[in-house]
Amino acid sequence: MYNFDFQRAASVADAVAALQDEDAQALGGGQTLIPTLKARLAQPTTLVSLTGIPEMLGVTVTDGAVTIGGATTHAKVAAETATTYPALSALAGGIGDPAVRNRGTIGGSLANNDPAACYPAAALGSGATIVTDKREIAADDYFQGMFATALDEGEIVTAVRFPVPEKATYQKFIQPASRFALVGVFLAKYADGFRVAVTGASEDGVFRWTEAEEALAKDFRADALMDLHILPDNMIGDIHGTKAYRAHLVRVMTQRAVEALL
Repeated sequence: MYNFDFQRAASVADAVAALQDEDAQALGGGQTLIPTLKARLAQPTTLVSLTGIPEMLGVTVTDGAVTIGGATTHAKVAAETATTYPALSALAGGIGDPAVRNRGTIGGSLANNDPAACYPAAALGSGATIVTDKREIAADDYFQGMFATALDEGEIVTAVRFPVPEKATYQKFIQPASRFALVGVFLAKYADGFRVAVTGASEDGVFRWTEAEEALAKDFRADALMDLHILPDNMIGDIHGTKAYRAHLVRVMTQRAVEALL
């Protein structure tokens, strides 16, 4: 590790002001950033902690939507959405291990946009809105590739608003060493149709499988997906699974999601 200044912001305005300094970096739960600093892959001069900002903490339910503060931990999300959005609660409760769940934050995860993270699938699969200190961004516009988002430099994810579906499920094929998703599928049914979001599989990060959405809208059965195939070209290939294996898992996990809802 190396020397840096540490600031604990008391409000979103404080955090925004502190992040104007050159080489300042926002710090959520630190589950990705701290290992990055230890490896000296990033060397910000100042870390601005967001976890003490009251307006970025907690879960509220209004008008058929669950709104979660950006600094809310995975453990809190799991506990406080158990009755209002069970699929999201189950997803949050399956992230990492207890230490990770009690430190990591939903805003930090979405800002980082790891291609194998779980929350991006929930956000995209729910048609969520990412609320920042500047604006509101639809999930369909927010995710822009591996570790890439629509956030501007210094922009903070202050909250995430999830429309609650009629029913939903998250099916995750776990990479056991990291507990990230080798492939994860979030399936949600809304009045106007289905949304299928896939994480862990693509080099482009989380994506919607629109062909599956259309097939399920016509015939909501696992067998309705049998003739659909994901091309392996843009899939992630590594020591844990080949491109072809991940492409195959996308369909398998989506079928499992359908069966879970049935």
